[in-house]
Amino acid sequence: MKKFWVLFSLFLLPLVFYIFLSKGIYKYSNLPILSENVIDLKAISPTADVTFSEKLTIICFLGSDINNAKASLFNLNQTIYKRYYSKPFFQMVAILPQGLENDYSETIKELSAFTDISKWQFIYASPKNTNLLFNSFETPFKLDKNGYSEYAYIVDMKLRLRGRKDDEDTKGGKLYGYNMKSVAILKNKMKDDIDIIYYQLKKSAEKQARRKREI
Repeated sequence: MKKFWVLFSLFLLPLVFYIFLSKGIYKYSNLPILSENVIDLKAISPTADVTFSEKLTIICFLGSDINNAKASLFNLNQTIYKRYYSKPFFQMVAILPQGLENDYSETIKELSAFTDISKWQFIYASPKNTNLLFNSFETPFKLDKNGYSEYAYIVDMKLRLRGRKDDEDTKGGKLYGYNMKSVAILKNKMKDDIDIIYYQLKKSAEKQARRKREI
C-alpha cells in the first residue's frame, strides 16, 4: 500500500493535475459567439453617450413593471456588477421604457445608496427601439408585454453576443442569456463566462506586447 501511494504521488498525481490543467486551459480559451449582428446602443438612443464598441457589456431589459424588474436589477448588481465594476472596459446597461424616468429614479437612487453606480448605464428607449435592439441578439426569447426579459446578456467589444453552445442545463445546449432571478446561475455560469472573456483579453494583450517587442 505504501508503494502504491509513492507511485501515485510520483506519476499518477502529476498526470491527473496535467489533465485538469489542460481542461482548464481549453475551457478558458473559448467562449462561443452566438450572434455577430448586435446593433449598437447609439442606434436606439442617439443622444445617450453609450456604446457597445470597445466595452464588455452586461445588458438587461427591465420593462415597465418596476417591482418585477427591481429584484432582477438588485440580483445582477450584487452578484455581477460589484465583482467586475472596477475591471477595465466593463459596463452594465439597463434598457428601460421611455417615459418612466421618474418612476425608475427612486429605484436607481436606492441602488446608488450602497453601490458606486458609475459603470451602470440606464438608457430609456421606445418599445420599437427596445425590440429592435433585443431582436438583433437573435435569441429564441421574446420580451414580455412590459418589455422585460428575465435574462441578462453578454455583448463583447465587437458587438457580438457571447454565451455557451454546450450548456448541460439548456435544451439544445445554447445558453443565450443568464437568468437574473437565479443567483446560482449568475454566480456559477455568468461569472465564469465573464472570467473567460477577461482571460482571452489578457492573453490577447500579452501576444500584442510580444509582437511589439519582436519588431
